[in-house]
Amino acid sequence: TLGGARHVVAPMVDQSELAWRLLSGRHGAQLCYTPMLHAQVFVRDANYRKDNLYCEVCPEDRPLIVQFCANDPEVFVQAALLAQDYCDAVDLNLGCPQMIAKRGHYGAFLQEEWDLLQRMILLAHEKLSVPVTCKIRVFPEIDKTVKYAQMLEKAGCQLLTVHGRTKEQKGPLSGTASWEHIKAVRKAVTIPVFANGNIQCLQDVERCIRDTGVQGVMSAEGNLHNPALFEGRRPAVWELATQAQPQPEGPRSQAAEATGDSWALPRHGPGPREGSKENGGARSKRALEEEEAGTDVLSKNKQKKQLRNPHKTFDPSLKPKYAKCDQCGNPKGNRCVFNLCRGCCKKRAFREAADCPGHGLLFKTKLEKSLAWKGVVGGALA
Repeated sequence: TLGGARHVVAPMVDQSELAWRLLSGRHGAQLCYTPMLHAQVFVRDANYRKDNLYCEVCPEDRPLIVQFCANDPEVFVQAALLAQDYCDAVDLNLGCPQMIAKRGHYGAFLQEEWDLLQRMILLAHEKLSVPVTCKIRVFPEIDKTVKYAQMLEKAGCQLLTVHGRTKEQKGPLSGTASWEHIKAVRKAVTIPVFANGNIQCLQDVERCIRDTGVQGVMSAEGNLHNPALFEGRRPAVWELATQAQPQPEGPRSQAAEATGDSWALPRHGPGPREGSKENGGARSKRALEEEEAGTDVLSKNKQKKQLRNPHKTFDPSLKPKYAKCDQCGNPKGNRCVFNLCRGCCKKRAFREAADCPGHGLLFKTKLEKSLAWKGVVGGALA
């Protein structure tokens, strides 16, 4: 049903919609996934189904796999039944490592619950007319990863995509994906296996297939940076960018050195992020906002605010001026008796047992009431 696809575009939330899938298909991609869809929302919300799948039906967008995140067998199957007429297979996301997946109890945070996964895959395999596939992350131990893959195959999974990173490898700690794990899984199962991780150019695709023996290779960020990745050439946008500005001198990326490709993107790994203290170029949020305000292009958040209020302006010269606190420089209270901000006023009023009606601080009044009450009680006892 998937036509022997070898070059695969990964499911990417807010990225791999119909337009990007068609663009990737024109440049060599042979199979695409939808973005991850929430099974429970897909079942109960007709507009969600319409916006994310039904309105994106296109003859050129095949073969196509619809990916769901779910943690309930019945809900997963209900969602898959509603989607099966619009795709060639249904995928269960067992690889998302993000915090939202931890809170929602899906993705890579189900990889220890083998009984639940067996029931989900088995029920879907029995009820659906299209194949059931899974996308997983690996365990640190190769043996446990192999047993995990064999369990999914036995439950009814008909195609397995293995991302060679653990669920802890994300963001700045992504590091390099382990092709050894993928190779071990490929040897241990009889179903087709796709590899995911370390794919930034066509040479990476060919080397991965050669080294691991997988039937296909999936690319996420590599495809996102270059939709012509599977075609083995630079995108037109890349060409224009390189013509517009000279390339910096210095050593090429590891990927370029390994493949002999001068435009290969660097692989992601642990290290200082842009703007971090280790990078030496940290800038405050206020500085970035001021920099944005000096340009003609507004940030996304400011564009949203301007849509809600077309008359809103972000000109720094038009911002209201606030009188500063005499001690810390923060805006002072307009009715503060000490001409201070609330924090400094509270400290001073407490120290001097004074009142500040402007900030609602009544230390003097409360002290007088307390002393009066003690006098009443003392007289009564005497």
